Amino acid sequence: MPVRLDSRDAGFARDFETLLNSKREVSEEVGVAVASILSAVRTRGDEAVIEYTERFDKLPLTAATLAFSSDEIEAADAAISGEVRAALQFAHDRIVAHHEKQKPLDHVYQDALGVTLGTIWTPMEAVGIYVPGGTANYPSSVLMGAIPARIAGVDRIALTVPSPGGVVSTAVLAAAKMAGVTEVYRLGGAQAIAALAYGTQTIKPVSKIIGPGNAYVAAAKRQVFGTVGIDSIAGPSEVLVIADSSANPAWVAADLLAQAEHGGGAQSILVTTDHRLADLVEDEVWRQIELLPRAEITRAGWEEFGAVITVASLAEAVELANRIASEHVELALDDPQALLPKIRNAGAIFLGHHTPEAIGDYVGGSNHVLPTARSARYASGLGVIDFMKRTSVLGCDPSSLAALAPAAVTLAETEGLEAHGRSVSIRLNR
Repeated sequence: MPVRLDSRDAGFARDFETLLNSKREVSEEVGVAVASILSAVRTRGDEAVIEYTERFDKLPLTAATLAFSSDEIEAADAAISGEVRAALQFAHDRIVAHHEKQKPLDHVYQDALGVTLGTIWTPMEAVGIYVPGGTANYPSSVLMGAIPARIAGVDRIALTVPSPGGVVSTAVLAAAKMAGVTEVYRLGGAQAIAALAYGTQTIKPVSKIIGPGNAYVAAAKRQVFGTVGIDSIAGPSEVLVIADSSANPAWVAADLLAQAEHGGGAQSILVTTDHRLADLVEDEVWRQIELLPRAEITRAGWEEFGAVITVASLAEAVELANRIASEHVELALDDPQALLPKIRNAGAIFLGHHTPEAIGDYVGGSNHVLPTARSARYASGLGVIDFMKRTSVLGCDPSSLAALAPAAVTLAETEGLEAHGRSVSIRLNR
């Protein structure tokens, strides 16, 4: 059953710590298996990728069929309904409009000594996007990953999506075309991460890999980090709703269930100042679960990882929220702006009664690739800057070098690096 806590109870500190440290990841040890897959793909390339895809996805492939052809993508694009196309285009345009405002500007200037200083931004040459498949399909994740990469100026965007038994969502392929993806591969699991990181005879390597996946995908991303960059090690999805007596219990329950519906360790937490609301929300959760097509998965998620916490004040709610550092934080309050500056640790914040987290998943414009598992304490959601590199610029003329040289030479000699100092002083000799 879901956890029910009250901050005024004697054992609350202990019980909250237990909730905070509960492990929601898949518990099986997958590191050794993933290391074997990565090694095989690195040494055998296409042959290993094809072998693992047939074993895990029951999909026989050849080097020629690893990628979806342009004809296949066009056919998928033509197959989606007008309603789905319009929704994808609406989401695409809003995501573009928001992310275009994130692109950083170069800044180069000259200081009082005549030294040229600054920062220039350059896009990565190639990135890989992993889109989960199998039990669900996520065209929205295609848009969220590819659009900021395209805006950053990335030349090559390669996408992998598992296609068990050869089945793939036409909406995923249509979204890839819409978002400017240049290559789409019917690959999943650790073998897809390995192919993107190391390259094969058919698939060229990328510079960075983004996107969530199962435990094997997460372990693979962890192990290839250093060879390539990664966005994060994504954990199960999570939502924290802070609510008071002004909240609608049916709406809050629906938002909690929207996360529990993901399954796989997803967590939904309500923190409220109102005991009556807490009771009503719990009743609504059980009522609404029975209305859902994924009722079994959703019920298991709520029973295993759901929590309802009552607190004495909104200030206390904020304190708990910052300790939980949730992926999504909803402020189900009449005046959410009053709390907004106090929420330090959150992947994304949703303001007021009329902003369900699902709007951010699809059409709000902000990105839904967000830090999980308390990493919002130090990490941020995906954006344009994640596909760009910052390079420092420094330039001296004779007079500015002369002004900087004495201190530089002194520091070099202090560190015992005589050649460093000499590379400066030699330029001062006439």
